[in-house]
Amino acid sequence: MAKVKRWVVKAGSKMVLDGGPLLMRAWMQQVAALRKHHNIEVIWVTSGAIAWAAQKTNFKSIKRTLPQKQALSAIGQPLIMDQYNLALAATNLLGSQVLLTAADIVDKTRKKNLKNTLQQLLKWQVIPILNENDAVATEEIKFGDNDSLAAKVAVMMKADKLILMTDVDGLFDADPNTNLKATLIPYRKKLAVADLRLANPKAKSKVGTGGMYSKLLAAQKANQSKVVTYFVRGDWPKNLMQIAEGLPVGTQIGGRRA
Repeated sequence: MAKVKRWVVKAGSKMVLDGGPLLMRAWMQQVAALRKHHNIEVIWVTSGAIAWAAQKTNFKSIKRTLPQKQALSAIGQPLIMDQYNLALAATNLLGSQVLLTAADIVDKTRKKNLKNTLQQLLKWQVIPILNENDAVATEEIKFGDNDSLAAKVAVMMKADKLILMTDVDGLFDADPNTNLKATLIPYRKKLAVADLRLANPKAKSKVGTGGMYSKLLAAQKANQSKVVTYFVRGDWPKNLMQIAEGLPVGTQIGGRRA
């Protein structure tokens, strides 16, 4: 049998919130097809719990205290898992919820336990769905954003690829929102300092904590461990399948150019 390949795929808050149940089902259909046709097992990292809860509760304040963020996460996490479970059931897949803080990877014993749990879930062909445990996380024990979480999990689990799904087509040589001549960068063997300067470190999504800068940092960390990283538009049809088939999609960092 061909060697099983392993991917870590991260879906951003805006994609999860805007795409909703239909997009989540389309993602899980691809996850099933990746396993069936390409022998690829997937660890899924999702954002969106706080954003989902804010939408459901009409809590629209942008400035939130830590207890408010934690409470919104506690509301939103089961809501978002309900949607993932429906999407998984529609494709005859079983999912599992794994909530993490940075301490779970920093502490050697907890890291070993986490790794063993994920290995067992994958052995059972259960889809691990990971998210930062914002209901208990504080600044001292946070990853910072789920891009960082995804990169650290990809390195820990020796993944072949890290796919960061966002609401833009990939990395551009200028801000495409303000520069109509901005051009997509399809490939980088590795990231340079100049690439990091293409993104604003303070820029964030209206509903998420990350941005392109956090994705660049995540890709840089993954690249150091020879994990090939992609920035792709999350609602692009069959985006994951196209990557599996060796087609150029979004921005690829590391590995042999598609």
